[in-house]
Amino acid sequence: MCGIFGYCNYLVEKTRGEIIDILVEGLGRLEYRGYDSTGIAINGDKRNSIDVYRAIGKVSALKQEIDNINPNRDVTYASHSGIAHTRWATHGQPKQTNCHPQRSDPRNLFTIIHNGIITNFRELKTLLVNKGYTFESDTDTECIAKLFLHLYQTNIKMGNDIDFHELTKLVLMELEGSYGLLCKSVYFPGEIIATRKGSPLLIGVKSENKLKVDFVDVEFPNENAIQTETPLSNECKTDNNDELNSSNYPTVDKKEFHEKAGLVPITANEFNLRHSQSRAFLSEDGSPIPIEFFISSDAASVIKYTKKVLFLEDDDIAHIYDGELHIHRSRKEVGKSMIRSIQTLELELAQIMKGPYEHFMQKEIYEQPVSTYNTMRGRLDFDNNLVNLGGLQQFISTIRRARRLIMIACGTSYHSCLATRAIFEELSDIPVNVDLASDFLDRKCPIFRDDVCVFVSQSGETADTMFALNYAIDRGALTVGIVNSVGSSISRATNCGVHINAGPEIGVASTKAYTSQYIALVMFAVLLGEDRISKNERRREIIQGLKLIPEQIKQVLKLEPKIKQLCENELSDQKSLLLLGRGYQFASALEGALKIKEISYMHSEGVLAGELKHGVLALVDEELPIIAFGTRDYLFPKVVSSIEQVTARKGHPIIICNENDEVWSKKKLENDRLITLEVPTTVDCLQGLINIIPLQLMSYWLASNRGIDVDFPRNLAKSVTVE
Repeated sequence: MCGIFGYCNYLVEKTRGEIIDILVEGLGRLEYRGYDSTGIAINGDKRNSIDVYRAIGKVSALKQEIDNINPNRDVTYASHSGIAHTRWATHGQPKQTNCHPQRSDPRNLFTIIHNGIITNFRELKTLLVNKGYTFESDTDTECIAKLFLHLYQTNIKMGNDIDFHELTKLVLMELEGSYGLLCKSVYFPGEIIATRKGSPLLIGVKSENKLKVDFVDVEFPNENAIQTETPLSNECKTDNNDELNSSNYPTVDKKEFHEKAGLVPITANEFNLRHSQSRAFLSEDGSPIPIEFFISSDAASVIKYTKKVLFLEDDDIAHIYDGELHIHRSRKEVGKSMIRSIQTLELELAQIMKGPYEHFMQKEIYEQPVSTYNTMRGRLDFDNNLVNLGGLQQFISTIRRARRLIMIACGTSYHSCLATRAIFEELSDIPVNVDLASDFLDRKCPIFRDDVCVFVSQSGETADTMFALNYAIDRGALTVGIVNSVGSSISRATNCGVHINAGPEIGVASTKAYTSQYIALVMFAVLLGEDRISKNERRREIIQGLKLIPEQIKQVLKLEPKIKQLCENELSDQKSLLLLGRGYQFASALEGALKIKEISYMHSEGVLAGELKHGVLALVDEELPIIAFGTRDYLFPKVVSSIEQVTARKGHPIIICNENDEVWSKKKLENDRLITLEVPTTVDCLQGLINIIPLQLMSYWLASNRGIDVDFPRNLAKSVTVE
C-alpha cells in the first residue's frame, strides 16, 4: 500500500524538469501497489523554498496538475533533493488537502511523505494544537511534519544547532505505530532523511565512480557528545505569536535565525555534528564523487537507474547530504549488524513492463511456465530425486524434530499453505496448523520453543505477517520465511527460508506468486521427509511430477479461448458464483473465489464439497453458476457424489476435470448442459497447481469483459503494509 520515491543528486547537474520527470516516473513504477492520490515536493523558485504539487487520482492526474501550474523546468541544480508519494487513504478521504507530501506550515518548511499508520496521532495532534499549530488535513502524517517544525524551533530557541538526523531521532521518540517516511526541509537544503519501522525502504546508488567499499557503516551516538534530546513534556511552549514562529523566520540561515531570536550562535563543531565521513562515497583522494541516490519502497522504481541498492532495517535513520549516505541508530544492539550491504539486484527492467499483453495480470498468468521452472531451477535433482534448498540446510534437522509446524500467512499466501498442509503432514508426520496472521495474533496463539513457524508472503512486508513473526520470535520459536522479494523484512528477520524466485509481480491479484509459493512449499515438505525411507516412492513420484508442471501449465493456457467464451456467455450477467472442492482442491476453490472477488467484483464463495449438505445446498438452483473441481485423486468418488447432489437439484456445474475422463464424458452425454474444462493429470498433491490456472483466466476475463481495471482493483493494494 502506498508508494514512496525520493531522488537526491550531488555534483550531477539536473534541470528541474528532469528531476520532476524522475520523480513522476518513479511513482509510475509504483502504481501497482494501490493508491488514490499522488504528490511531489521539489525546490521552488525562491531561495530555500519548497514547492508541493498534489493531485487526486492516478499519476497521470499529477502530471496534468504540474503542467497546469507550469513550473520553470529549465533551472539547473548540481545538488537537489525531491520526494514523491502515491497515497492509499487510511486517515481522511482522498482529497487534495489529504494528499502527500504533508507540510508543517504554509511555508513548507518541512515536507513529509509517509507509509504506515501513526497510532498516537490524536494525542500528538491535541498537543500541537494546544501549542498553536493549525491543521489543514485529516491525516496522521501532518502530525509528523508539524512535530519536526516544533522540535526544530524548540531546539534552536534552547541554543541547540541540531542536525537533521538528530532532529529525526527526537521526532521518532514521540511516534507510535508503523512508518516508512522521507523528510525534506528548507532548513537542510539538498538533504533527505529516510527512516522506517514496519514499512519497507531501500536506497539505490548510482555513480560513474567505483565505490570504495560495498557497504555503509552504521553510526551510533557519540557518548561524549552533548545531548540535545528534549522530551515534549519539558519543552518550551510555542504558539502563533512566538518570536521563533516559522512565518516570521522562514530563512534556513541558522546564524541569522539565532541573531533574530537574540541567541548566541552555536557552531557545529561544538556539538560534534557531521564529524564522520562515509567510506563508500569518497574518491581515492578523499574528495566527494558525483552521485545520485534513489529512495523507494520497492525496487521496481529504481531498477531503471541502478542495480546497486541498500535495504534499510527497522529504526535505521538514513541521512543523505553532500553526496554521502549515513545510517544512524539511537543505540547499539547486541547481535545487530554494524553495516548495511550494498547489494546488486537481479531484477531486469523488462520484467516490470507489460510487453504485448493488455494487463500485467494477463502477462503474469502466461509467465507461469517460466516462473514455476525458476522456482525449481537448481533445487531439484530429477535424476536422483533429491531436493536442495540452501536456505534451509543449516536448520533442517532442527525442523524435523519440531513438535508442530505453524504456517502463518494472509490472503493468497494463506491458500498456498492450505494447499500443501496435507503433504507436509504425510511426508513428515508432524502436525501442521495453518493460521491467518491476523487471527493468530488476535487469539494470542500459544507458541513453544520446539515449534517451527513458517511465514509465507509474496512481498515479504505484509504487516499482519510481520507482527506475527515478531510475536513468534519473542517466544523463541524457530522461524522460516517463504517470500518472493529478496531483502524484504520477513526474509531478513526469519532464521532461514526459501526465496520463491517468481520474479516481480505487478498485478494486485497474485497469480504466479501463488503457484511458485505452492511449489516452494512442496519442495520444503519433500526435503523434510527425506529421513523417512518409507516415503521414498512418494517423494520420487512428487519430484517427477514437478518436472512436468511447466509444460502442463502451457497446455492449460490453451483453454483461454474457451474460458473467454464462457465468461462472455454463461457467466456474463451473473452476480454470484459457487466453487466446490475437496481435499487438495479445497484450497483451489478458496483461491479461485478470491481471484474472482477481487478482480471482477463478483460475489464468489469457495466451499468444501463435504460441507454441501450442511447448509450450502440451500443456495443451489438452476440459476446459480457453480464450478466444481472433479479431477482424480483418492477423494474422487466423494466429489462425484457431491456434484450429483447439485445436478439433482437442477444445478448446472462447470466441471474442471482431467483430460479424457470417462466418468465426465459419460455424464456429458446424459446432460447436454454440462460444461467441462479438461486439464492434464498430475500427482494428487500437485493437481492444484494445474487446476488454479483456469480460475485465474476466468477471473481475468470476467473483469476485462466488464471494463474493470484488472491490475488496479478498487480499494485494494498489492503490498498490505498497514494493519
